[in-house]
Amino acid sequence: MLKLRFYGDPVLRKISRTVQSGELSETFLKEMSEIMYTQDGVGLAAPQVGISKRFFLYDIGEQLNVVVNPEILEKSKETEIGQEGCLSIPEVYEDIPRSAKIKVKYQDQHGNFYVKEMTGYEARVFQHELDHLNGKLFIDYLSLIKRRTLKPQLDEIKEKGEEILKRKLQSPEGTKSV
Repeated sequence: MLKLRFYGDPVLRKISRTVQSGELSETFLKEMSEIMYTQDGVGLAAPQVGISKRFFLYDIGEQLNVVVNPEILEKSKETEIGQEGCLSIPEVYEDIPRSAKIKVKYQDQHGNFYVKEMTGYEARVFQHELDHLNGKLFIDYLSLIKRRTLKPQLDEIKEKGEEILKRKLQSPEGTKSV
């Protein structure tokens, strides 16, 4: 059974390996999507459930997307700042700059290739999840001063990540996390 990993888990800092043909089972993807939806997330990368492979899921309200071996082909110089959170860093939300427009290439779970241009929220989610595959977290974009102010909260997540996530889900205003 898959389990959500939290800030401080070394798997979140590893660079993920390429997914080979036939490696992803429907059962595995279903279990991952259940974790994402149950925890009220819009995206979930394989490292967040302890798997160091290059794939992630996301759903921005249209349909579940499975993204395998993704790469960004082009990024706009123009950036947009938007609030991000992360299932692996519960209750932390910060404004993060991301490229406003990206052109991406990826496969689905069946090996079909796609090239797609993305803007807005979808581009933000894609960049956030791709960062996970490269061992990067959204808090890495914050200034050193901001990270220092978050240190007590991050230390608590290292110790009590699951408890914090349960508490977040029980709060009435639960904010979705990328």
